[in-house]
Amino acid sequence: MERLAAFIAAASGARDVRIDRYERMSGGAIQENYALDASIDGRDAELVLRRDAPSRVAVSRSRAEEFALLRAAFAAGVTVPEPLWASDDLTIVGAPFFIMRRAAGTAIGRRIVRDEALGGDRTTLAARLAEQLARIHTIRQPRADLAFLRPPQTPGDFVAEAYAFLDRTKRNEPAIELGLRWLDVNAPAPNDIVLLHRDFRTGNYLLDADGITAILDWEFAGWGDPHEDIGWFCAWCWRFGSSDREAGGIGTRQAFYSAYERASGMRVDDARVRYWEAYAHARWGIIARQQTDRHQSGEQRSLELLLIGTLEPELDDELLRGIA
Repeated sequence: MERLAAFIAAASGARDVRIDRYERMSGGAIQENYALDASIDGRDAELVLRRDAPSRVAVSRSRAEEFALLRAAFAAGVTVPEPLWASDDLTIVGAPFFIMRRAAGTAIGRRIVRDEALGGDRTTLAARLAEQLARIHTIRQPRADLAFLRPPQTPGDFVAEAYAFLDRTKRNEPAIELGLRWLDVNAPAPNDIVLLHRDFRTGNYLLDADGITAILDWEFAGWGDPHEDIGWFCAWCWRFGSSDREAGGIGTRQAFYSAYERASGMRVDDARVRYWEAYAHARWGIIARQQTDRHQSGEQRSLELLLIGTLEPELDDELLRGIA
């Protein structure tokens, strides 16, 4: 931990840094998070170090890019952990990483949708989440600090990449291929372009008894139609068994729409959201297959990655329901 302590000292301008704890945290199916307790010039600091995993999903952003996205969100007033320092020096912890302040609360989706002691009243919580999403969507082009973001990915781009993945891995999967074809044919016309979180869902925000303490995991963010984020949040796969609460397993769809409209000034187009919901099931279905491949290839042996693959049939089923 000497190299890490020296890095923090140099980055913060501190004279004395001591690392008291460096421990892998649970969760984080794509990257690795470590609880980091430090003393910086005699002051205790509760931090999180987020670093590359041994293998990665192709569409996941680098830690330097995710750090830049977190800084942009923090500056826009989104409730995110304060981003502190980042490094690509592999000699420090063996992989690129960044450090942020640690937020309290839990992100466990199944617990959140069942335990109303977390986040309080569900209607209020759904409204607060809609407000957070609207605030993310205030970030717009051009942004020199986000110049690494490519132009918006169209549904056609995703479909082409998904077919290429299926071909490359020699998969013959008619259900998801039918869904991909439908997404290609029925793609909506381009809409307003904003910064999307692209993984805004139950399981990627922290709650305590008082409410939202942090929006997490910015590694998929990019430019696009704000309805894509709304569709992702409302998708069946992120309701964790509370299917009657279509907005993230915690609230009604209409209440979420209304709160987002009040916060953003934008009218939500339900038909467009429904398209992006179908897209969400196809996209998560492809990611689930990629996660399984990370395990089966031997790059990163992980029971968690392997179990994600068991979701594939259910995701295909929801995709087909969405396009019926």
